[in-house]
Amino acid sequence: MRPKIALALLKTMRPKQWAKNGFLFAALIFDRQLRPDNITAILHTLAGFGLFCLLSSTVYLINDISDVEADRQHPTKRLRPIAAGDLPISIARAVAIALLLIVFPLALWLSPLFAALALLYLLINLAYSKALKHIVILDVVVLASLYVLRVAAGVALIQVARFSPWLYLFTTFLALFLGIGKRRAELNLLAENANAARPVLEGYTLPLLDQLITVVVTLTIATYSLYTFSAQNLPPNHVMMLTIPFLIYGIFRYLYLVQVEHCGGAPEDVLFSDRPLQATLVLFGISVLVIFYAF
Repeated sequence: MRPKIALALLKTMRPKQWAKNGFLFAALIFDRQLRPDNITAILHTLAGFGLFCLLSSTVYLINDISDVEADRQHPTKRLRPIAAGDLPISIARAVAIALLLIVFPLALWLSPLFAALALLYLLINLAYSKALKHIVILDVVVLASLYVLRVAAGVALIQVARFSPWLYLFTTFLALFLGIGKRRAELNLLAENANAARPVLEGYTLPLLDQLITVVVTLTIATYSLYTFSAQNLPPNHVMMLTIPFLIYGIFRYLYLVQVEHCGGAPEDVLFSDRPLQATLVLFGISVLVIFYAF
């Protein structure tokens, strides 16, 4: 494979998007199993993370093949390697098939439940690419479900003791917030070309999206707050509530970027480019680790 095609293939596989698969570590961290004496659980989670990265890259290859004509109408997506003609569709298709043949045998070896969730993740993505992405509201709900599936996949890889159901709800609303924020950014960016580049945007308006954001932001903060003082495996004295301000600032910062700076069309780009948001995530992570493993 020529270097130019190999580079185009890597770009299409979207390594920056792998950050989303970090949700697989939620079970390991929030079930308080990230300990030196629990190396098996750590290795299983790392392996699952790697497999989900390959699986998500497979989905991006399939989606870019399927969406090639629509991407050519988009101001930024037209630069994607397949849409731009830098990566032949035949090579992208062959790599996607090869990755599937690697991922699922290894996933089954790790855990049958993990393999089943990985298959469900793939099927939902395919259904989204073919039809569900064109249905207003349902499109962002489906995207949110993929984050919840990642959390569930992480749970399937280890023997959890007391993983709180509040974390599933929190993940759902946080993912809805990111998805709706992405739709708002796209609608604002594409303006009159929105319907041509992404037809589902025709069913949205900025006031509607702002109202939906208000609802999911409220529920995101509420469900996490309820988790911090009601989950069974938390340290005493509700010290976990000290992490709530980091969450609130992170959400407010993302809202600012979406509504004032007109970012958010690609949440992963925001994560890797905005220093205040990065600092907030680091501080949130450190505070969670200190509270869980030092108290």
